[in-house]
Amino acid sequence: MERTLLLTLRYDGSRYHGWQVQQNAVAVQEVFQNALKDLLGSRPDLKACSRTDTGVHADMFCVSFETDSRIPCDQFPQALNMRLPRDIAVYGCREVEKGFHARYHCLGKRYVYQILNTKQRNPFYEGRAFHYRYRLDENMLDKAAAQYIGKHDFSGFCSYKSTVEDTVRTVNRACVERRGDMVTFTVEADGFLYNMVRIMVGTLLRIAQGKFASDRIPMILEKGDRALAGPTAPAEGLYLSRVFYPFDPLDSKESVQF
Repeated sequence: MERTLLLTLRYDGSRYHGWQVQQNAVAVQEVFQNALKDLLGSRPDLKACSRTDTGVHADMFCVSFETDSRIPCDQFPQALNMRLPRDIAVYGCREVEKGFHARYHCLGKRYVYQILNTKQRNPFYEGRAFHYRYRLDENMLDKAAAQYIGKHDFSGFCSYKSTVEDTVRTVNRACVERRGDMVTFTVEADGFLYNMVRIMVGTLLRIAQGKFASDRIPMILEKGDRALAGPTAPAEGLYLSRVFYPFDPLDSKESVQF
């Protein structure tokens, strides 16, 4: 009998051209599907919670698919990890109701952007945090970031390449904090546009540099003009940190409701 599984994984995106399969480059999805085929004997149709760009990382990424495999959920992660490279790992598996879709039943996501704020670069963070050598005032940036909170049209914080018609999103949390030399921007919303988080970060950095006024963000939201926002921050500092569902993807005993 066929069942639907929801897998939770994390990956270092440094070596990959994002999640989605590419014709002329290696993507996380391709590597992941190859491992599944080796384990299951077939290549299932994966429903992913999101798409990440080249160089972007994920601490929590969810995929759902249907399979007739009877491998128990508690054994599935280890069986798959034995077939995956060391920069991709599964850490959760649970059975969900037929018809569940990792993307369409997602309630929201949390992204984290890491900035290594030191004069000299640190090779241990190479590819995993954006190195910014000038001192950042995290308290000032935290106040500026709070202007993102609310239901807004984020077309001014969306890449020109995007073809999405509905650009309204609701941001529930946006904050900046420092832990030692690491300055972190955290944002939670019901959805995100193409390059939205990286443009939000680029705009905050323009405020930090004094090139933008600290109250510029509401004006960008009102005008909806991408040219008014800051540059797209590098991908290396961005992490998909949490995916929200009506249930805990890691709790196999909790009932599924969607």
